[in-house]
Amino acid sequence: MYLLGFDIGGTKCAVSTARCEGSSLEILEKRKCPTEKISPYKMIEKLISMADSILESKPDKIGISCGGPLDSKKGLILSPPNLLGWDNIEIVKTIQEHYNVPVFLQNDANACAVAEWKFGAGVGKNNLVFLTFGTGLGAGIILDGKLYSGTNDNAGEVGHIRLDNYGPVGFGKTGSFEGFCSGGGIAQLGKIKALEKKQMGEVPMYCNGEEITAKSIAEAADKGDKTALEVFEISGRYLGKGLSIIIDILNPEMIIIGSVFARSKHLLLNSALKEIERESLASSAKCCKIVPAKLGERIGDYAALSVATIGG
Repeated sequence: MYLLGFDIGGTKCAVSTARCEGSSLEILEKRKCPTEKISPYKMIEKLISMADSILESKPDKIGISCGGPLDSKKGLILSPPNLLGWDNIEIVKTIQEHYNVPVFLQNDANACAVAEWKFGAGVGKNNLVFLTFGTGLGAGIILDGKLYSGTNDNAGEVGHIRLDNYGPVGFGKTGSFEGFCSGGGIAQLGKIKALEKKQMGEVPMYCNGEEITAKSIAEAADKGDKTALEVFEISGRYLGKGLSIIIDILNPEMIIIGSVFARSKHLLLNSALKEIERESLASSAKCCKIVPAKLGERIGDYAALSVATIGG
């Protein structure tokens, strides 16, 4: 199949083409541009023009990956927080009218889950969960060899689960899974722990006058900074708590985790596994592998194209 993909984000967008055969996806061309503050339909027109410039021929199918909320069945983008003004946008209809081929829409977490299932760490698996673990925390779920998106595309919003009454804020909720297990959440933890240490006369290595981020804390942890290591131990422990819930409810054979986890597995996995051993059903935990995303930083390139492979 000759595929076209649209990847729509709050700061940048991309279009790409690929040839797909079985579990092989060869990306042929890619163009990207900033997400401009113009009307959504004007922006879509610009993306279509970019796509036209790289197409070799009429695509067989088209996939769209975009942050939610959205309605994948009706093909609507429904006011994502990072896309102001994109309210009830008929993106599937607009693109379908231009190309007259099947067009499919999924939120970015689902699209990444499909990418890892079809072309990454999850090839050959029937039941898996993909966790984004990036700026925020979302999940895509594959059950019995099919993407499960829920009644109204809200399946996989695991970041909203409250794991503790106190803790960093994520998804607008104190102590949430996203609060403990996201780039933003790790930065919050780092700031809290830094304040504690400073009041005791200690200064963590990552407090060097620059902005405290998950990346700067990870770099300090890799150099042996005790506070930074403690931050990742806490995040890893709560990752294990959240994964235990997923394991007990869905009984997957694999959980694939991207972004921060893929880069800092060595700082997170051991404490997560200890918590899983404590919290989850032993028989379910035994058959579930916890692995980093295989597609790594390329997963965004695969996501939208992968959506096209599961539709129709």
